[in-house]
Amino acid sequence: MSKKQKDIPNTHMLEIRNIVKQYANHRALDDVSIHVEKGSIFGLLGPNGAGKTSLIRIINQITAPDSGEIYFDGEPLNPSHIGRIGYLPEERGLYKKMEIGEQMLYLAQLKGLSRAEATKRVKHWFEKMEMQSWWHKKVEDLSKGMQQKVQFVATVVHQPDLIILDEPFSGFDPVNVDIIKEEIYSLNRGGATIIFSTHRMESVEQLCDSIVLLNISRKILDGKLSEIRNTYRTHTYAIEYLPHADALTAVEDLFTIEDVIDIPDEHTNITVKIAAGKTINDVLAYLIPRVQVHGLKEIIPSIHDIFVQEVTCQASHPFNETHE
Repeated sequence: MSKKQKDIPNTHMLEIRNIVKQYANHRALDDVSIHVEKGSIFGLLGPNGAGKTSLIRIINQITAPDSGEIYFDGEPLNPSHIGRIGYLPEERGLYKKMEIGEQMLYLAQLKGLSRAEATKRVKHWFEKMEMQSWWHKKVEDLSKGMQQKVQFVATVVHQPDLIILDEPFSGFDPVNVDIIKEEIYSLNRGGATIIFSTHRMESVEQLCDSIVLLNISRKILDGKLSEIRNTYRTHTYAIEYLPHADALTAVEDLFTIEDVIDIPDEHTNITVKIAAGKTINDVLAYLIPRVQVHGLKEIIPSIHDIFVQEVTCQASHPFNETHE
């Protein structure tokens, strides 16, 4: 490596290059490449069976890829990195009969902390999450939501650089969902890179900087969330105007009307699609002399809509030859 190359800062916490994973006759991952930026909250998305869990297991070195490479903070992924990763699995793995306090200390020490340091950090998290009275309780005595809190603490207590959260809000009520979201933000502000895997698209919209979408073992979409949503813009707008004697009609070379909701004596909402080469200002220049515009909002597809569109599209053109 040249001096010039050494001087270039590494901006990737994780580089996944051309990963392939085969189980008997099932191809779980097919030439998947992903870059996860340092300090980002990265969404790992896909329907059931897309390959997400296989990829997470490879990153955690539970299994190995058949081919391809993974780099962690600029170095080939190796066992020394395990202590720098925190993993919250979808299928939780706490010991049901063990006291929670001792269990947290044990798990923290497995990640390389001394008992004294583990005790200090576990007590800090127990206070922060209002779990002080749980120290001598057993996991089996807790509700599912309480168990989730314990599992979350076990994931982050060793201050990992990379935190992988697989369905972290499962089992939580809305209050605890907000608590965990704030902790995710706090950990991220503190420098942690977070990979967030979920089927809750509204959480992806709120939390993630970038995403990747896997389906049938392949990457079908990735990038910054804002750029992806911008790519899928359809130049469609919702316009609200006050009642008017004459109904608006489409202007062929300016806009088409896709939907009308008329609330008598209150207002009318129309959804318009702007013609190619035209802008919303052109539409407003036409509307303002005719109606009193009361509201305007661009309709941009949600990540849920994009997810469904891409997965449905791929289902119509599957890669049959590699997934038999």
